[in-house]
Amino acid sequence: MEGEDRPQPEALLEQAAREHRGRLKIFLGAAPGVGKTYAMLEDAQRRRKEGADIVIGIVESHGRLETEALMRGLEAIPRQLLSYRGRLLSELDLDAVLARRPALVLVDELAHTNVPGSRHEKRFQDVEELLDAGIDVMTTLNVQHLESLNDIVARITRIRVRETLPDSVLELADEIELIDLPPDELIQRLRAGKVYLRDQAHRAVNHFFSRGNLTALRELALRAAAERVDSQMISYMRAHAIPGPWPASDRLLACVGDGPGAESLVRAAKRAADRQRMPWIALHVLRAESASERGRDQAAAALQLAEQLGGEAVTLPSAADTVDEILDYAAGRNVTRLMVGRPRARRLPHLLPRLRASITERLARRAGHYDVTIVAADSMEAPSPPTIRADETQRPISLRDGLLVAGAVALSTALAFVADFFLDVPNLSLIFLTGVLVVAIRLGLWPSILASLLSFFAYNFFFTVPYHTFAVHQTEDLLTIFFFLVIATLTGNLAGRLRERADHTRQTARRIANLYEFSRRVASAAEIDDVAWAVVSHVANTLQCQAVILLPREAKAGGLEIAAGFPPEDHLTTANWAAAEWAWQHDKPAGWASETLPGSDWLFLPMDTPNGPVGLVGVCFADRTRPLTMAQRRLLSAVVDQAALAVERTNLARDIEEKRLLTETESLRAALLSSISHDLRTPLVSILGSAGSLQSYGDRIPPAQRAELLETIQDEAERLNRFVQNLLDMTRLGYGALTPKRDWIDLRDVIGRARQRLKKPLAAFRLSVELAEDLPLLHADAVLLEQVMANLLDNAAKYAPPGTPITIAARPSDGMVELRVSDRGPGIPPADRAAVFDMFYRVRGGDREKAGTGLGLAICRGIVAAHGGSIRVEDGPDGGASIVVTLPCPAVPAAPAEAGDTP
Repeated sequence: MEGEDRPQPEALLEQAAREHRGRLKIFLGAAPGVGKTYAMLEDAQRRRKEGADIVIGIVESHGRLETEALMRGLEAIPRQLLSYRGRLLSELDLDAVLARRPALVLVDELAHTNVPGSRHEKRFQDVEELLDAGIDVMTTLNVQHLESLNDIVARITRIRVRETLPDSVLELADEIELIDLPPDELIQRLRAGKVYLRDQAHRAVNHFFSRGNLTALRELALRAAAERVDSQMISYMRAHAIPGPWPASDRLLACVGDGPGAESLVRAAKRAADRQRMPWIALHVLRAESASERGRDQAAAALQLAEQLGGEAVTLPSAADTVDEILDYAAGRNVTRLMVGRPRARRLPHLLPRLRASITERLARRAGHYDVTIVAADSMEAPSPPTIRADETQRPISLRDGLLVAGAVALSTALAFVADFFLDVPNLSLIFLTGVLVVAIRLGLWPSILASLLSFFAYNFFFTVPYHTFAVHQTEDLLTIFFFLVIATLTGNLAGRLRERADHTRQTARRIANLYEFSRRVASAAEIDDVAWAVVSHVANTLQCQAVILLPREAKAGGLEIAAGFPPEDHLTTANWAAAEWAWQHDKPAGWASETLPGSDWLFLPMDTPNGPVGLVGVCFADRTRPLTMAQRRLLSAVVDQAALAVERTNLARDIEEKRLLTETESLRAALLSSISHDLRTPLVSILGSAGSLQSYGDRIPPAQRAELLETIQDEAERLNRFVQNLLDMTRLGYGALTPKRDWIDLRDVIGRARQRLKKPLAAFRLSVELAEDLPLLHADAVLLEQVMANLLDNAAKYAPPGTPITIAARPSDGMVELRVSDRGPGIPPADRAAVFDMFYRVRGGDREKAGTGLGLAICRGIVAAHGGSIRVEDGPDGGASIVVTLPCPAVPAAPAEAGDTP
């Protein structure tokens, strides 16, 4: 076969891609404690002695002395420390490894989940980045962490493994070393405390590390390693043009035809694969010969059954030789056994010669190294007599076809008379044969057979002795006429079938292109109206019919409404609405060409999703006397399924947006109510109380108490003013109305005014101001920056204990000015440092929170961002928290020279 001795391009490209990546070696084990890390370190020590540049990225010794001993002598990259929920945790420092760029790095526990704040969520993603950088990696993995085995491991051990990784990571491995240990030895190591601590080991032996569980996990590990090795072997065979098969492991290929026994063959393949514990594939090759619609449906049903039974279903495009296609595919997949169905019994076997052997017979003769099993069809699936249906490619001959065939034969006869009169043509039958070929190419199979019969009679009547009679006297004329009939029939048959296959291929390609275009359109549609229009236009143009899409009304009253129609349609008759309502209520097709309300002009199909129907698609054909063909039904079903997914996607997006807005609205409303009821009402109560006392008692209040009450009114009024100002500023920020009025200002003046503004709240603290002597001028809004400074100082005064220091520091740094306000309060956890700048964040703690609207830091972020700066939270130098504001510091323009100045 052509190309059989050449490497496959895909395998060569995969091999070339691996050359630029680092090599990955995985030490695979069935369970913790089998010695994966120990084996990895032993291999690393051996390579170090050979002169390899090796570093330890991260290795977990779990306190095992023998493991720690093997780590000596190997360079270790310091780990990255990350704070999570008040604890410091260590992780692989990926940037440090990339900067060091060793030849080989050791990364333990491939399935590990990184601490939040790391670059990648999973450690295997760190390994992939190292491989992309050309660094070799050695790592360890337990088989229970493979995603595809998660459910199986849970059923075996009754423990759900939470840390998993995709099976595709295992495919990246250039080398897999299986670290195996018998269950009894592993249990002994466990009891000796070499895996877990004593109390943990006792619980583990009684649960996860039982002998049965370990045996099952060993089998899973062995299978995973064997499958990866088998995949590597197949890739090697493809890259080196080795035809195969190499019977290193069994693999079954079931050759599914388009006959009634296809499903029986699939079931037999499933039983055989289960008995031999081997993978199996169901393969269907589209044959060059035309297949009936019923045959294609049977083949499709068999492939669907194969997928349901756990096999792999594959369909290959039409081939000139089906046997060659099957053998090529079997060699590429390293198949060792073939299973085919018994060939059908031929009708009239004694009258019709067997001109060509069946696929089964030819496959059995050419199988070579393959084991071939022939399966008999079930007796209940005996083939029914053939019938000609309107939806098959072999359509009956119409009157127009008959007239064209008669014309072609008449033209061939006329050309034969001309050739016989003017030229010395040895065999005029070639002219009629040419006419038969033209008819076969233009009209198809059955018209070509009719043309061959008519040409046979015309040639016999006009051009064989005796003329103008169907009698034949000469033996050579009899042979000529006979072979002409045979050749004309065969060539017409072949040409007709090729034309039908070409037509079928063009129709299939057109349908696939239309489906692709439809999928692209609905995938890009963001609104439900766009999806509905894409659905109806595609259905109408593809099936040449009218189409509508019905969706539930927006109102709670229920019912359906026409969302789109093509051609534009906004009205349905009562009978059609009845069919649509029934289809919607019962989630079943209704209307024309269905079993319910077939008197309707429209056929309505529900758009089903896992959450129920989301609408209906309706179609109406001009000619309703002919039923839907199977091809039309499959196409319509595919479009309806895709439309259902698209409508559900838009509905989900709309619901999510509505829920988000509702949640934000409720959160804002609750926050405002909380602020008004707690924070704004508190100063009002103080003001009203003090004012009421002055009004009620008047001159009876001593002067000292009167001054104290007046001071309280003043302080609480200023506090209320700050709260209201924060609310106004936040509103201006939200609507983009806050525009800084920039001027050249001195930050010392801003800090001084803010201190004076908060003189009373800051009186209980030791305030320290540390400003650099070379502090430059800022081009900013002095009023807004004073608001920022006041909010930061107010925030520090709320949470820091009285008597503790509050520090204000400012210094220039790389063209910026860094302003820092530090306190000795409880600090802000790392997980909350980004959220503290959100609106009303503080009120989530309820009544236990300090007084305030929760808007101060949000306003600071908005004002600083309007100035082109940034704000963040850091740990204080002596505990507590530091709010760091960074502002741009442009160069101060030179003052213009005054009159009389000399340069």
